[in-house]
Amino acid sequence: MSNIRSYIEDYLKNEGYKLQQFSEIADINVGTLSAIIKGSRLMSMNQLDLITSAMALEQGYFYERYGVECFIESAPHWRRLEPFLYRCAELGKLDIIQQVITHVTDDQSYIDELFNVAESLYNKSTNESALIIYECVAGSEKYQHSERLALCQYRIFLLHKTLSKFDNLNAAVKFEPYIDKLNEEVQLDAIKDLANVYMTIHLWDKVDTWARELERKAEFQLKMQSRRRKNKRRLTAYPLFTYVAYAHLLISSVYDARKEYENVLKYTEKYLEIVELGNPTQEDQQIIDLFRVWGKGINMPPN
Repeated sequence: MSNIRSYIEDYLKNEGYKLQQFSEIADINVGTLSAIIKGSRLMSMNQLDLITSAMALEQGYFYERYGVECFIESAPHWRRLEPFLYRCAELGKLDIIQQVITHVTDDQSYIDELFNVAESLYNKSTNESALIIYECVAGSEKYQHSERLALCQYRIFLLHKTLSKFDNLNAAVKFEPYIDKLNEEVQLDAIKDLANVYMTIHLWDKVDTWARELERKAEFQLKMQSRRRKNKRRLTAYPLFTYVAYAHLLISSVYDARKEYENVLKYTEKYLEIVELGNPTQEDQQIIDLFRVWGKGINMPPN
């Protein structure tokens, strides 16, 4: 495969363009373009996209070659790598992300930045690209008890959930050992998600175990809540009372599966009592309404 510079040179020759003409079409300074073609200046992602567009080629046409030239055959620079990853994710160039990231994660100095990119992509629901980076970061993490590794494994668990019971069980079993390494508030969502997976595949003993763990940890966090700074950012997806109530809903579902209906009623009453809040916020009220619906016998766990 020829390099990008030689491809540009051939294009100018074949189309009969002077450098000045092409620089105007591409909207790149002629001196900058000359330096790029001579190899005395590295090309930015923006310049690469402008040149590609000026050649009337599809977006990302040169990305595989650019990845090799800038990040595999030469020492990668984060200022170029970060926008490259975002553009590849935007265009769905998953193979290129995999190729570059596998090489780059050999250098531990990039792990923090790569994790942050994965989080950003995850928050934008660019899930396939995020998963590739999370898996590479997790595989390169030196400290097996780190919170970052645990958070990677949590994201991988969430992204690996499928319609296949076997796949979900496999993902859950792999994730379980990392829960205690997560931030204590984040653990509540992780346990909720893990229990939900076990519920969908009817492993009721597992649901019971994790529901009671959720109850214990959520009640502790509720006690700690009054000691925290009021402006401290909440790390849980829902208000804390939700997790105690949801633990009781899970336990009631276990008893329902076991046909122990007195206990079903007992735990249903428990979670309905918990959601009787004074002066609920709008968010609280939406959650309260959901639990009241579930209390009438409609069992639909939150995502």
